[in-house]
Amino acid sequence: MTMLYVLRRAGQAVLVLVLAYTAAYVLLAALPGDAVLARYGNPDLGLTPEQLEAIRVAYGADQPLIVRYLDSAAAFLRGDFGYSVQSGAAVSDLIAANLPDTLVLAVAGLAVAIFLAVVIAFTATYGKGAWLRRLFRTIPPFFVSLPVFWIGIILIQIFSFQLRLVPTIGASELQSLILPVATLAIPIAAPLAQVLMRSIDEVRDQPFVTVVRARGASTAWLLWRNVARNALLPTLTMAGLLFGELVGGAVVTEAVFARNGIGQITAQAVANRDTPVLLAVVLITTVTFVVINLVVDLLYPVLDARLRRAQAPARKGAVR
Repeated sequence: MTMLYVLRRAGQAVLVLVLAYTAAYVLLAALPGDAVLARYGNPDLGLTPEQLEAIRVAYGADQPLIVRYLDSAAAFLRGDFGYSVQSGAAVSDLIAANLPDTLVLAVAGLAVAIFLAVVIAFTATYGKGAWLRRLFRTIPPFFVSLPVFWIGIILIQIFSFQLRLVPTIGASELQSLILPVATLAIPIAAPLAQVLMRSIDEVRDQPFVTVVRARGASTAWLLWRNVARNALLPTLTMAGLLFGELVGGAVVTEAVFARNGIGQITAQAVANRDTPVLLAVVLITTVTFVVINLVVDLLYPVLDARLRRAQAPARKGAVR
C-alpha cells in the first residue's frame, strides 16, 4: 500500500464530506421560512416584528446565503456547531449526550447483522439437505422486504406483550438493547447474506478450491481456510456501505422504542426546523460513514494478497 494511495483515498473522503455538508446546507436553506420564525413566530408568544428580527439577527438568519454558509463551515472546522434554535442548548452538548447511545445501538446492530448473515449464507451453501439450503436462500429476500418500523412493532408485540421475555418498563440497559438491535440487524443482515452467498458460490468454483478438495480436504477445512477467507472481502465492503443505513435506521428504531439518541434529536429537529442540529447530525453521520469506508478501503490491500501484488510493480516502477 503506497502513501499516494492513502493520500488519494483520504482526499476523496474529504471531498465527500464537503459535498455532503454543502448539499445539506443548500437543501435546508431552500425550504420556505426559517427555524427562527418556526420557533418564535407563533402569535401566542406575543413577539413584535422588531423582536423577531432581532432574534433573526442574533442567529445570523438575516445574512446572505453565501455568508451564512461560509460562517457555518468555518465554525464547524473550529468544532463550533452553534446553538439549537428550539432549546437554546449548544448543539455540541446535544450531540455529546446522545451520540454514545446511537453508536452502541449501531455497532451492536452491525455485529448481530454480520453474525446472522454468516449463519444464513453458510447454511444456504453448505447446509445438509437441499431443502435446508433452499429454505435459507429464501430468507434474505424476505428480510429485505420488511420495513424497520414494522419489525420493531412486531418484536415488541411478540417478545414484550405476548411472551413477556423482554420488559418494556423497568428494563435494564442490556434488556433495552435486545429488541432495538434485532430491529436494526434483521434488514441489514439480508443484503450482507446475499452478497456473501454470491461470493461463496463464485469462490468455491475457482480452480484452487478444486485442487484443495482433490487433496482430500474436508468441507469444514475448505469453508473456513479457503472459501470464507476470499468470500468475506466483498461482504466487508458491503458492511461498510450499510453502516450509513444503520444510522438512518436508528432514527426510526429510536422513535419506535422511545430511546434517547441521535435519531431522537434528529426527528425533533426535523419537526422544529432546527437547522443547526440537522447540519451537525448530517456532518457527524457523514464523517462516520466516510471514515468506516476509508478504513475498509485501506484494509483491502492488507487482506487481499492480489491487490498487494498488483501494487508491487507500481512501486518498483516508481523506484526505477
